[in-house]
Amino acid sequence: MEATDKKAAILLGLMVAIACCANAQTTCNMTYTQLMSCKPAATLPNPPSPTSACYMGLLHAGLKCFCQYKNSTILPSIGVDPKLAMEIPSKYKIPHAPTC
Repeated sequence: MEATDKKAAILLGLMVAIACCANAQTTCNMTYTQLMSCKPAATLPNPPSPTSACYMGLLHAGLKCFCQYKNSTILPSIGVDPKLAMEIPSKYKIPHAPTC
């Protein structure tokens, strides 16, 4: 195998590994995909109801963990209204909604 072919094979393998495992990172026991499915419900001006994917993610989330983001600048920097985000669990009757 030529050096170029080896580099291409390594690059392809790396790309597959990244694509495969990109969703493995979690925040408060929710995957990136689950978090992003909740984003519209926490975005002004007219947030829709959370999707079923958001709801299912929140059922298994460490909801108390989200309290650390309540006053963070991270949420507004990605277009999420912290107040709306914190209302989602109780507004949609998700068990064990945090009070923080």
